[in-house]
Amino acid sequence: MIKKTVAALLMSLSAAAMAMPLGSQSVLVVEDDTGKILVEKNANAVVPIASLTKLMTAMVVLDAKQDMNEEIEIDKEDVDTLKHSTSRVPVGAAIPRGDVLQLALMSSDNRAAASLGRTYPGGTPAFKAAVNAKIRALGLTQTVIEEPTGLSPNNKSTASELVKMAAAASKYEAIRRMTTDKNEIINIKGRKVEYHNTNRLVGAKGWDIGMSKTGYTEEAGRCLIMRITSAGKNATLVLLNAKANSARLMDAFNIRRFISGAEEEAKPRVMRASSRKKAPATKNPRRRRAS
Repeated sequence: MIKKTVAALLMSLSAAAMAMPLGSQSVLVVEDDTGKILVEKNANAVVPIASLTKLMTAMVVLDAKQDMNEEIEIDKEDVDTLKHSTSRVPVGAAIPRGDVLQLALMSSDNRAAASLGRTYPGGTPAFKAAVNAKIRALGLTQTVIEEPTGLSPNNKSTASELVKMAAAASKYEAIRRMTTDKNEIINIKGRKVEYHNTNRLVGAKGWDIGMSKTGYTEEAGRCLIMRITSAGKNATLVLLNAKANSARLMDAFNIRRFISGAEEEAKPRVMRASSRKKAPATKNPRRRRAS
């Protein structure tokens, strides 16, 4: 009888996932209050996670209880020589650690994340050791993180384990706040510079987001972690390897509708904008911003 009940539940979950068009290659949606799996697709596939890595970087830095007011100088060592991604944080800028953490989480800046690892007590080796200890403490057996930015394709995990990582990260007030700021003005070399959240859903009408992190590299595709509230339900969603930002956003909208049980609604402006004709590709694709 129990086996039949479990089988029926699994079939209903599979049917829900099949009925919902999902552009992301790996998907997991879990109801936070009950642990119930709402949507699942290739949730145990081990794949690159791009800048979702930065949630782990932030947790390790915050665990070390470093001075958030201490200024970090961005060094040439922090420049991305792997993907050659762009950054609006110049080498030589001295920025309080708290603002550097904000740039890494909200704007997914790779130089900011690299500098956090470099200036960790004991340097980069100690940072890597702390990350590995955190991975073990969270019981993540399929997760490997070699560096703080997510630029390396060797930073890998599964949707199932990233739900656990998201739950752990959401316990940090600083991570919740910084990842859900729509924008922030930060003093860079005496000049006020406005930075924006890489998740266009943050601050969008109809979205109640408790934590957020995007990711992108060529190997990882478009990735997203969010903890949301919809129709009184709290849920964590993980989307991995969507081929376009529009597909990632559409998955998020479809999942929110599924959670709330709402009728099909008109697409918000953020979705309409995402479906516009793309600009011609640049001649040097390696300069695309990894996040």
